[in-house]
Amino acid sequence: MTDNIDHTPNDGTPTDGDQNTDVRELADVPSVEVISRAAVMLMSSAAEKLGLSDADPDSSPHRDLDEARRVITALAGLVTASIEYLGPHAGPIREGLQALQRAFREASSHPDEPGKGPGEKYTGPVY
Repeated sequence: MTDNIDHTPNDGTPTDGDQNTDVRELADVPSVEVISRAAVMLMSSAAEKLGLSDADPDSSPHRDLDEARRVITALAGLVTASIEYLGPHAGPIREGLQALQRAFREASSHPDEPGKGPGEKYTGPVY
């Protein structure tokens, strides 16, 4: 018995029954790309948690400094552990991390001492 049901909604978007030709097998993705994508996702999450996506970060409903601390620390660990593999991507990712660490310090009502901020145990103090 074959399935002759059309799995495409009226608007033409594919559903689970369709094969997407834009999807790559994870085994085919170079490690530097996997690491870079993970870093970008962590950066984006940290920026959201710092409220940086809103016009006024101080009144952002998304601001959550405790969550931002965790994501920035995870990013710092990833960057520190994989820096030798990132090649030309290392500089921009490291700069993005440092910018987030500084933004966290600025957003804190009681900033951490240098070296005690999120991820600084991995990266060293960020001023």
